[in-house]
Amino acid sequence: MRAVDPLTKIAVQLNHAGRKGNGRAPGKEGYLTPEEGGWVPPAPSAVAYGEGHPVPREMTVGGIQAMVQAFANAADRAVRAGVDTIEVHMAHGFLIHQFLSPVSNHRTDEYGGSFENRIRFALEVFDAVKRASGNVPVGVRVSATDWIDGGWDLEQTLQLAKILEERGCAFIDVSTGGLAAQQQIEVSFGYQLPCARAVKDIVDMPVFGVGLIIEPEQAESALIEGTCDMVDIGRAMLRNPHWGWEAALKLGVKVDFPMPYVRGMRR
Repeated sequence: MRAVDPLTKIAVQLNHAGRKGNGRAPGKEGYLTPEEGGWVPPAPSAVAYGEGHPVPREMTVGGIQAMVQAFANAADRAVRAGVDTIEVHMAHGFLIHQFLSPVSNHRTDEYGGSFENRIRFALEVFDAVKRASGNVPVGVRVSATDWIDGGWDLEQTLQLAKILEERGCAFIDVSTGGLAAQQQIEVSFGYQLPCARAVKDIVDMPVFGVGLIIEPEQAESALIEGTCDMVDIGRAMLRNPHWGWEAALKLGVKVDFPMPYVRGMRR
């Protein structure tokens, strides 16, 4: 286990790409060929992400059970590595989300059809990860809506959120979209925050908000207004790894910078 600053908290996100697997490296188009080591990715049903995308293989019940165990094994490794919290990724069109949505899940067995069946895999993964994680808190990330008529939507997300909370979920990170090419999204500042607020109104666990939040003042307003309890900053921090420090300066928060940076942080 590595030594870290006691003020630094490390989280790990556990995920499986499902039918989004076998893609080339970021920035490169297309999918790997068999000659390049490519494979046919697993999914709840043999339904492609969209036109021109490969058709995945439908998972057997035995394969689903093996995948649940794989998530638990990953959680065990994360705990032994010393993480402070674990987030199970159920969003953005990856494997668990594929089971949740009727757009991608056409199964007729106990893992498809009704709401209760479509959430079964998600709950089995969550329960297995929580058992394997001991005292390490386990939360989830969800896509609150597919932005597709007849797909996974906010109402179903609210139901799932309550069920997860009853099973000991430590937090819920509310995003949207990513399931299929036919999604229709109008992207603007904070466009996903209303979904986070809707979830926050019905649960007691902490709720994370996200979605084109670029400026520190935007993040602060979401917290002050009670829209969410924490704000995720993704792309803005990819552009500027010191976003957090600059946010502290803009908002007048005292931060103890490492000594080599102190002069650069003075106004």
